[in-house]
Amino acid sequence: MTIQEVASKYEAYQIEMRRYFHMYPEESGKEYNTSKKVKEELDKIGVSWRDCGMETGVLATIEGAKPGKTILLRADMDALSVPEETGVEYASKNEGIMHACGHDCHTSMLLTAAHILNDMRDELCGTVKFAFQPAEEIGKGAASMIEQGAMDGVDGAFGIHIWSDVESGKVACSAGPRMGAANMFTVDIQGRGGHGSAPHQCVDAAVVTTAIVTNLQSVVSRNVAPMDAAVLTVGVIESGARWNVIADKGHLEGTTRCFSTEVNDNLPIWMDRVIQQTAAAYGATAVLNYTKLLPPTVNHESMVELVKASSRKAIGEDAPYELVPTLGSEDFSYYTQKAPGAIAFLGCANEACDSCWPQHHPKYNVDESVLIKGAMLYAQVAMDHNAL
Repeated sequence: MTIQEVASKYEAYQIEMRRYFHMYPEESGKEYNTSKKVKEELDKIGVSWRDCGMETGVLATIEGAKPGKTILLRADMDALSVPEETGVEYASKNEGIMHACGHDCHTSMLLTAAHILNDMRDELCGTVKFAFQPAEEIGKGAASMIEQGAMDGVDGAFGIHIWSDVESGKVACSAGPRMGAANMFTVDIQGRGGHGSAPHQCVDAAVVTTAIVTNLQSVVSRNVAPMDAAVLTVGVIESGARWNVIADKGHLEGTTRCFSTEVNDNLPIWMDRVIQQTAAAYGATAVLNYTKLLPPTVNHESMVELVKASSRKAIGEDAPYELVPTLGSEDFSYYTQKAPGAIAFLGCANEACDSCWPQHHPKYNVDESVLIKGAMLYAQVAMDHNAL
């Protein structure tokens, strides 16, 4: 039987599972019910699993009847602290939490792929590992699964992210950097406070704080080569507590994103120079705390070519789609540091389904008709990879 023929048995199951996970979203590291449901569904079809990754990760395994390679297929399970505004009948029942990034789709697609490949064991070569991963949104789940052995003996890794910037049913997968490195920073400014009528007696931390925000805008434009993409965003600005008091402290929080490892290493150096010299110019002091969260997600060319070929088989000749990289980040990057890997973006944008809202939006929705295609792509990539 073909993958399409086997998958046709599970189209209703795929949507049922997606809607279940959508109704019961859980935050990063707290995916207890989701993990329990995944295990129950795997038990029903006799697929073995073990706990792997923080407290909620699940690593399942299917051994094919024929010798071959080993591939890891990954789906993330966590949701976001976003109040849902979709109005769908299967909307979140957990107040203030929503699957606004499609991880409900990823989990259900990988479960469905497990059903498909389990039915096709006799034709399957090698071993398929299914990583149901926690805590992608906080960048901790992949590293935890790897530490607990998920990538041991793995020859290749593949993941899918449902994507609202891509036409429904298309598959975007290109070689090289596809998603950006993610970093977080804080800046604490110390001035000297006083009465609002006597600035000459003070070092106004509010002025210093805003000057640092303004000057940080030159870090990318005057240090990063024009052809290298990078972003520096200040998301939190705090200074002062009363209208007639000159602030003595300021606080900033923000993020940087980039594709280049060299740029990623240099950003805190460039930032600290601007911060220190700006503060000094006003007679203040400042401390930068910079935390590297995630490296860039880089797709390996060999896996990309395989994914494109598999998408043509599973979905259709016109499935491959070109998409520019995004500076959004993904902890799938850790898997690709351990073995050749690729992440693909599965399009779900369809105005008829009201599924063109961006990721993380309260009205985020998907075209559910494409989800079985994602499950087929998972399965086809595994079959093709392990038979090489």
